[in-house]
Amino acid sequence: MYWNTSGEQFVKRMVAEHKRFWNESRLAKAKKMNLTPVEVSTLASIVQSEQNLHKDEWPIIAGLYFNRLQKGIKLQSDPTVVYAWGDFTLKRIYYKHLKIDSKYNTYKYIGLPPGPIRVPASGVLDAVLGYQKHKYIFMCANPEFSGKHAFARTNAEHEKNARKYRAFLKRNNIH
Repeated sequence: MYWNTSGEQFVKRMVAEHKRFWNESRLAKAKKMNLTPVEVSTLASIVQSEQNLHKDEWPIIAGLYFNRLQKGIKLQSDPTVVYAWGDFTLKRIYYKHLKIDSKYNTYKYIGLPPGPIRVPASGVLDAVLGYQKHKYIFMCANPEFSGKHAFARTNAEHEKNARKYRAFLKRNNIH
């Protein structure tokens, strides 16, 4: 787009790009997941907000959230809480943050929030549409700030991962 693009030209271009991206193949994948393109975009926005460093985790995280949606389990995504608060400086989410009454608070409400929490990259949209099938329903940041996650199938596995992460934070005096 150029600086002198009119509003009308911009809208026409965005509509054309949307139609180009949401081709028959992608629409069929979304339909198979029982999601609309907007819902795929919403899920992709959460996946990208959870993991912006390691693209190889996108399909895994997408599969994890898809598993939670299928089971009727709250998504419990920290980035949605940050979005609900509108405070993008938040680095850690505490119990006090989880009390906010917003449809974007996925700790409070089951299912996807009403819309995306960011504009997801096309690669993340494709990762959601090609999500990895597995049995994970939990994830926790790995200690050492590698940017990677530890995935778990059970709450017991998740609690073990979370204890390791909290111990790392405590050892390094990170609040």
